[in-house]
Amino acid sequence: MHIYDLTVIIQKDEDGNFLAVCPSLQGCYTQGATPEEALVMIRDAMKLHIASRQEKGIRIPVEIYSSQLKIAV
Repeated sequence: MHIYDLTVIIQKDEDGNFLAVCPSLQGCYTQGATPEEALVMIRDAMKLHIASRQEKGIRIPVEIYSSQLKIAV
């Protein structure tokens, strides 16, 4: 078993749902009614996404660095 350290972003949409996205796993996203539910859902989606990549022999991206930037406009 390999442990992956991947970034997850949670955003609130116009309808009040919480969208969870894993940017390193292209196309891996889900939503929940609360941030906590979105985290549970994205964890499951990420496991399935990684398992599918492994079965197909597709490389799993390795995150080297992540940062949050404040931008004033």
